[in-house]
Amino acid sequence: MDITYLGHACFKITENGYSVIVDPYKSGSVPGLSPLNETANQAVASHMHFDHFALDEISITDGAENPFDMDVIDTFHDDKEGSLRGANKISIFTSGDIKVVHMGDIGCMISDEDMNKIKNCDVLLIPVGGFFTIDANEAYEYVKAVNPGVVVPMHYRSDKFGYGEIATVEGFVSLFDAEQVCSCGSSIKVEARNKDLKVMLMSPMNAR
Repeated sequence: MDITYLGHACFKITENGYSVIVDPYKSGSVPGLSPLNETANQAVASHMHFDHFALDEISITDGAENPFDMDVIDTFHDDKEGSLRGANKISIFTSGDIKVVHMGDIGCMISDEDMNKIKNCDVLLIPVGGFFTIDANEAYEYVKAVNPGVVVPMHYRSDKFGYGEIATVEGFVSLFDAEQVCSCGSSIKVEARNKDLKVMLMSPMNAR
């Protein structure tokens, strides 16, 4: 399974020629990110904010058979049961023995029942920037509870991209041992579960 980080909370997940884009952002909505110019078999969104819900900006193509079992967990964008920012969906993509979890703009902790649905996943895509979502410390609590093989932080800012209100990724990274953290390009290939936890700092493909 191939995972490409396009920027912000947007990823392209591909397996056997079938691709899904999660949380496409509207052109011009995220400072420092180029417009999306992507084709996929499917596009999904965690919630209806413009920086996650630009489904009409993805060119949808037919042809490949969908290899994913997809599940959704209904959650909230804040810790006030959605009264501040509304609902959020966690998306779970499973193909064969590989499970990828995209947390969307999660703003709260989830129930033990829902936690069991994502526990021990192979890849956890999780926001870490705070303000609009959980922050670095809350994301770290999720990592300890979920026990993923790979963690990919998202929804943070750098000196090149992202919203000024949210934090950089460094606060999250500092919570792990140095040998657990590695930088990589815009794409990773997932073939089997890592024995030891890895925090993968992916480079957004659309960062200017």
